Amino acid sequence: MTHVDVKDGNVEGALKRFKMKVQRSGVPTEMKKRREYSKPGIIRREAKKEAIRNAKKHNKQRNY
Repeated sequence: MTHVDVKDGNVEGALKRFKMKVQRSGVPTEMKKRREYSKPGIIRREAKKEAIRNAKKHNKQRNY
């Protein structure tokens, strides 16, 4: 459970810190993954596409 202290009644700042902590913990991405079931073949296909995309990006950065 993420915990943030409110200092001097600054709720906006505490909310900002809370959102950052939640985002860093990976909760939103995990929720997106678990929202609906994906077949194993689709997961493999998407992982392969992501790997190709990352390889192209890495090669592009390397050439400059």
